[in-house]
Amino acid sequence: MDTFITIRFKRKTAKRFQEFSKKQFKTHTDAMECMLDFFFYNEMSPTERFGPTGRKLEKLFKRRTNAIIAIMKNVEKNKANPTLAILQALMEENEPKKKPLILEKSDPTLPEKKL
Repeated sequence: MDTFITIRFKRKTAKRFQEFSKKQFKTHTDAMECMLDFFFYNEMSPTERFGPTGRKLEKLFKRRTNAIIAIMKNVEKNKANPTLAILQALMEENEPKKKPLILEKSDPTLPEKKL
């Protein structure tokens, strides 16, 4: 059997660790080993920040999504309606106006072309 050692923590920190350890691991030793391994294998410091939180990212995505929606609405108002009108005009069954054909006049001074 492994031997144990006593480590002194503040009461508040020890209670937090015990609650966390009971929820996630079988023993307090497993919890501590897992936390130490996490920082060791990922070459990270427990004091460094990982970047923006999920709430900040969600807020940023919502802001960008709203901007994209505004751009799409603007395009629909300004670009799509004229295009739609052009397409509808093309789809209508209006007969094109018949223009008289231009016929070549024969010039007696020119030699006739033989095919």
